[in-house]
Amino acid sequence: MDLQLDGRHRPVIVVGGGQAGLSMSRCLAGAGVEHVVLERERAGHEWSARRWDSFCLVTPNWQCRLPGFPYPGDDPDGFMVRDEIVEYLQQYKNSFDVPLVEGVAATRLRQLPGGGFRLATTHGELTADHVVVATGPYQVPLKPRLAEKLPEHVVQLHSSEYRNPRQLPDGEVLVVGTGQSGCQIAEDLHLAGRRVHLAVGSAPRVARRYRGRDVVAWLEDMGYYARGIDEFADADAVRFRANHYVTGRDGGHDIDLRAFAREGMRLHGRLTGVHNGQLVFADDLRRNLDAADAVSEGIKDSIDAHITARGIAAPKEARYVPVWHPADEAGTLDHTTISAVVWSTGFGRDHRWIDVPVFDGKGYPTHRRGVTSCPGLFFLGLPWQHTWGSGRFCGVGADAEYLTQCVLAGERAADVRWISGTPVNTAPDDDWIAPRTVA
Repeated sequence: MDLQLDGRHRPVIVVGGGQAGLSMSRCLAGAGVEHVVLERERAGHEWSARRWDSFCLVTPNWQCRLPGFPYPGDDPDGFMVRDEIVEYLQQYKNSFDVPLVEGVAATRLRQLPGGGFRLATTHGELTADHVVVATGPYQVPLKPRLAEKLPEHVVQLHSSEYRNPRQLPDGEVLVVGTGQSGCQIAEDLHLAGRRVHLAVGSAPRVARRYRGRDVVAWLEDMGYYARGIDEFADADAVRFRANHYVTGRDGGHDIDLRAFAREGMRLHGRLTGVHNGQLVFADDLRRNLDAADAVSEGIKDSIDAHITARGIAAPKEARYVPVWHPADEAGTLDHTTISAVVWSTGFGRDHRWIDVPVFDGKGYPTHRRGVTSCPGLFFLGLPWQHTWGSGRFCGVGADAEYLTQCVLAGERAADVRWISGTPVNTAPDDDWIAPRTVA
């Protein structure tokens, strides 16, 4: 739909035209709710602009089930690569009459005294009864301050800027961080024949397949992706926990850092500082590798229990045996050894344009299932917004449908206090209670 902003009032404004914003639009359209979707770039921009050339999904294609648009291809057990993901989103956008306006950035959101909102944009102002912020959690690439201590000859890229090994100068490369991005970029460089140093953090890992199936399929059957955040006693820790590293590359396989080390990759503990020309690493490599393996084996334990309890016929499989063990001592690395650093150190949030008091002291929006303390203001597409699937193609649709029902019901979140996930009616002037969050 080719729209131009006309400044008129809308019942709902959706900010963000990625998978979350498009899912919200599909649900609102299905409910007959007039709305507009604003996207500062083009739909799917984050996937095309912030992913490296060999990037692919880590969950099987069959989990791509945006509202009204399940995966349409012929490889449900495969893993879409970057360009296929962008095409999938374009096909989704074209599958219904989405009121999308591209090239428009939101610059300030204010609550109106009588209710509703005024949204300033790069193309004028709009008003609405409801606003859904669907911009995702990854706005600002983060690099640690110690990056400033590296000499000028070292090329530094954030993972969002990395594209391929040819982009980096000749020489050895340090990758910092072992979340999904760090491990996959380290593998990309390693397979290209580059000498890679990897600073290993505390992220867990998971096997790609176990007992005849993709582990994601087992976890789906076991209800892991539908389990609500309120079911966890340590909800704060769960919500901000690093994702398990694994890959869908070349049909999907484990990422075994020990195997990389055996093949020549140099593993280190966490990078803790740069002193006197030396990169300094913590004495935690062995502990981090062992902890990642323990998580993977624990998931296999759960799968075994599931198979036994239901009498499922599944082939037996030998358990993982570590193929390499590190030395115990902390290490250093002369910075003249490396020519480049790829910082796989995550992203921060930038909600400074939202002039509404719904954030905690770390800048995280206080919410329950995306419903904030401000009537009519919602968030969509956050990791663990409600379930493990919330920030993924498999779960964002359920969250969008829930928020659509909240819009239809005129949800008044300010009149509700949530304690341990249970709504309790309170006086409007009571303190807002929300889970403690961290950046």
